[in-house]
Amino acid sequence: MECHLDNTTFCLKERPPYKYLFYSSGKIHHTVIGPLEHNTVYFYRCGGQGPEFQLKTPPGQFPVTFAVAGDLGQTGWTNQRWITSTNANVKYICFPGTFHMLIACNTAGTPLMENAFEESESTSNLFYSFEVAGVHVVMLGSYTDYDELSDQYSWLKADLSKVDRKKTWLVVLFHVPWYNSNHAHQGEGDGMMVAMEPLFYAAGVDLVFTGRVHAYERSVKRVNKGKSDPCGAVHITIGDGGNRDGLAQKYVHPKPEWSVFREASFGHGELKIVNSTHAFWSWHWNDDD
Repeated sequence: MECHLDNTTFCLKERPPYKYLFYSSGKIHHTVIGPLEHNTVYFYRCGGQGPEFQLKTPPGQFPVTFAVAGDLGQTGWTNQRWITSTNANVKYICFPGTFHMLIACNTAGTPLMENAFEESESTSNLFYSFEVAGVHVVMLGSYTDYDELSDQYSWLKADLSKVDRKKTWLVVLFHVPWYNSNHAHQGEGDGMMVAMEPLFYAAGVDLVFTGRVHAYERSVKRVNKGKSDPCGAVHITIGDGGNRDGLAQKYVHPKPEWSVFREASFGHGELKIVNSTHAFWSWHWNDDD
């Protein structure tokens, strides 16, 4: 099915630009369109002029495949072909930390993680959730308040309570890892973990993706309170997207019990949710092209 959005007028909101260290965002425009049909190709132009893009919406049911990468930064890896619409496998892209302007041309044809935070009853665009084909995706803010008295904590507790775990996968993304055996940024996520890991455990979170550390690391099948636990979550640090600061190559030794694999190489991940009970995760070493 194909549809054109060229001649459709939408309510466009302009958000003020922001600066963070050496990065300036420029103008940010935001619009909500839809409802859109599942598994449908839409053609669109920004501002009614310029090049025409096409976007294929995710399927409405399993299977569905996500690409996951963090800390893409401003290097050649930012333009890698795995995130383009020519990759037929990828139906959705999630980034626990990146510069969106720099990947716009390559990602214009594949849905990115959404940020219509009001739709998930959040009060901030720093934490929100959305649904993709039987997967409930939660985005959290590592750099905003997360203690039990915070808005983020209250929102997360309420959001997780609404998820039907019998038919829905539960995936959480944020920037600073809780489980990290790299010397880089060691312990930075401990405060958030103390506050929120009990909520994850009670809700049965399946997968946690983070960035910040410029390397790759995966926990054992599931982990909680620093140890293997069949009711915990799988934690994956995927901050190896290609940041210009380079790789974090120094690890803690001996390797913690919960860490099953770690490597300081640029790469990206692919998560295929097959059905309500099975999924496949693969990490791809970028040097293998």
